[in-house]
Amino acid sequence: MSEILVVDDEPALLSTLRINLGARQYAVRTATTGGEALDRAAHRVPDAVLLDLGLPDLDGMDVLRGLRRRSAVPIIVLSGRSGAADRIGALDAGADDYLTKPFLMEELLARLRAVLRRPPAAAGPAAPAPVIGGHTVDLAATTVTGPDGPVRLTPTEWRILALLLANPGRLVPGRQILREVWGPAQEQRGNYLRVYLAGLRRKLERDPARPRHLITEPGIGYRYEP
Repeated sequence: MSEILVVDDEPALLSTLRINLGARQYAVRTATTGGEALDRAAHRVPDAVLLDLGLPDLDGMDVLRGLRRRSAVPIIVLSGRSGAADRIGALDAGADDYLTKPFLMEELLARLRAVLRRPPAAAGPAAPAPVIGGHTVDLAATTVTGPDGPVRLTPTEWRILALLLANPGRLVPGRQILREVWGPAQEQRGNYLRVYLAGLRRKLERDPARPRHLITEPGIGYRYEP
């Protein structure tokens, strides 16, 4: 049974999709915010995502990019934005298909069947699992294993860590992390990041006071050094 993650803040549409997908033997999970969608996908990757772009906390394009950084899961955008630039932008950002609201349910189901039939992208050699201070990070399984056994991270810590690990050696601006993890309204809350990065270093770095992997660029952002 394929599992579909439906991301939309319209209760009526969520209900309609849940009923119609369930009637066709799909397992359905739902999210009403971008943050919730990223959390759900991080904990268990679905077989496909139906993603609205007009979400209350994060811009849908940021959610799309966040999902695509984490996996190759098929993503169908469902949006009231009908302009060519919106469609092109979503497809360039990693969407597999784009359907404008309102849409015919049978058309959506046909497009969903099509993306689920596509073979997965050919994989190259598996990249080595990131290691931070002797701790091996498995993003797909959302586990961290260190010299003394498993280490528990909170959902927010996972989202921050996944964003940094997706950009090895590259600076990730603090505002970008705040926007993707907490939403656009929190872009000035640099204290959030300082607290969470300190927590991650305590859990993962050999010497949290002199971090080797989770680096702060003062006043700018953060960087993961392999």
